[in-house]
Amino acid sequence: MMELTREKNKLESWMSVKITGISLPVYLILLLVLILALSVDKLPHNILGALAVLVLLGNLFHFLGTKIPIVKTYLGGGAVFCIFASAAIATFHILPDSAVDLTKDFVNHMGFLDFYIAALITGSILGMNRDLLVKAAVRFIPVALLSMVSCFFAVGLVGMLLGNGFKDSVMYVAFPAMAGGIGAGVVPLSSIYAGSLHTSSAAVISRLIPASALCNVLAIIFAAITSKIGENFPKQNGHGILMKIDVDLNQPAPKLDIAKMGVGLALSIAFFLSGSILNYFVPKVHAYAFMIIVVFICKAFNFIPSYYQESAVMFNQLIVKNLTAAVLAAIGIALLNLNVLAQALTWQFVVLCVVSVTVISVAAGLFGKLFGLYPVESMITAGMCNNSMGGTGNVAVLSASNRMELIAFAQMGNRLGGAIILILSGILIQLFMT
Repeated sequence: MMELTREKNKLESWMSVKITGISLPVYLILLLVLILALSVDKLPHNILGALAVLVLLGNLFHFLGTKIPIVKTYLGGGAVFCIFASAAIATFHILPDSAVDLTKDFVNHMGFLDFYIAALITGSILGMNRDLLVKAAVRFIPVALLSMVSCFFAVGLVGMLLGNGFKDSVMYVAFPAMAGGIGAGVVPLSSIYAGSLHTSSAAVISRLIPASALCNVLAIIFAAITSKIGENFPKQNGHGILMKIDVDLNQPAPKLDIAKMGVGLALSIAFFLSGSILNYFVPKVHAYAFMIIVVFICKAFNFIPSYYQESAVMFNQLIVKNLTAAVLAAIGIALLNLNVLAQALTWQFVVLCVVSVTVISVAAGLFGKLFGLYPVESMITAGMCNNSMGGTGNVAVLSASNRMELIAFAQMGNRLGGAIILILSGILIQLFMT
């Protein structure tokens, strides 16, 4: 009788497990449907097929990452596990190539990440306290830039000590790590190098991507560890708030309103389009950077009525709650190739990447404290996010550290810093050539 009771309790415990609100038996049925669609090659090559792969696999991997010992405590938990598990099934062809190609198309050409980041930026800025936003931005920008300068010299000097040379270490580790990702950073950086070195961009980019990818991976893991360690230092930890300010930041959550979510969607699209329009006139400044500026101005000068601000926040919460795991899976499948990482892993290269992420993070913490920011938040946003792969890297870093509300500052430092790196690289490569 006791054995029967024990088995009954086990069954009830198994049945009570939920993955994003779905009971485990039902979730397994949904996965089975996906597997059958993949096996008979009936996964539609459109938004529906891509979301089926990313939502179901992303939520599963994220759930597993929150349960696996060591991973859940010290290696970033669900966010990091989701990225690497997704990268592994794509790199080692466990996931069919057709599904991988669909995911890459969805990420690179259908604007899935743009959709997610637009909701994130609009909602996070409009949902922030106005005084905090203005005061923190003025302090954050110099902290981010000073941290990048520290990283530049540290990587170059350590490279000299390792026999790698100041020039090569800076050009092929520090700059691609801080350039702001692949599309807005590494790709234009490769063109700048190729023009001065009289070679093709394809030949250069294969040397730039590994540094961007490995530093991104290290930044994600370091962010998770920093967040965990930061719990032991309450005075240095803002718990998602960049600086202390004497106002009540605990605003009541707006009442759930489905119509408002639609308003928030429209607002996010409009702000993204405004960034794209300004990018048309000034192509060297990324659309995200312009979008942040426009939303920032609207919030700082109170141009947006509270109804619309609440709508943007509500839509932001809807997207973050339901699509973050899918975005992390998309990063792993579409943007992180484990073979490329493995081929670049000489011990000198790994050391330089570790130096890059460590120095920029520590410098951001020290400068952040000097400028009145919480060191933990400063290390993550002005440090680790500036060694990530742009918008997608920021999402992964902030998700791993449970600080997604800081996306606006992460993007601010990332885009501004990346633009400066591109300008500086064009000047320095001419000096290095002489």
